[in-house]
Amino acid sequence: MNTTIVRHRLALLIIDMQNDFVLSGAPAFVYGAYDSIDSIRKLLDYYRLIKEPVFHVIREYRSDGSDVEITRYESFIKSRKIVVPGTDGCKIVEKLKPAEGEYVIIKNRFSAFMNTELDFMLRRLGITAIAICGTQFPNCIRATAFDAVSYGYNVTVIKDATSAASKQIADANITDIQNIGIPCITVDEYIKKMNI
Repeated sequence: MNTTIVRHRLALLIIDMQNDFVLSGAPAFVYGAYDSIDSIRKLLDYYRLIKEPVFHVIREYRSDGSDVEITRYESFIKSRKIVVPGTDGCKIVEKLKPAEGEYVIIKNRFSAFMNTELDFMLRRLGITAIAICGTQFPNCIRATAFDAVSYGYNVTVIKDATSAASKQIADANITDIQNIGIPCITVDEYIKKMNI
């Protein structure tokens, strides 16, 4: 029987924790995003302690809407210009601001892998396992997690550091994510697992 413990090189992906998604009253506010900040911060502090790479993945759209998804284009043009570079809404929430040496990846689609340098950078750094958190489950978290599996990474989703519009939506997505073999665990469970 093989009892070898495989030690992976780890990275943390924090997705879309920007003012336009997180702060109450913001144009694209996601229920639960603000409440997840402390759990994300605990995970972020752990990664800083163990000195493994952190990727802050953010969304940006050009102000003319030329790079907005087709499903959001009409509302973006008519009423809700969100995450436009240079605006306060595009900024990462204060408590989760990147530290020196942490990476910022800009995306304009749901998956952090689509049309970004993320996969290239993870491979250059020798990363084999990633933890994903942020907002929100049915969109960017799910798309990123599924793509990460497709690219061959060991993936864990940190469920209490991830938000959704409702508990029902979170639970349904957790079920789907777990059904393809991705663990969905709490911050405390993850840290305990990493320290074994």
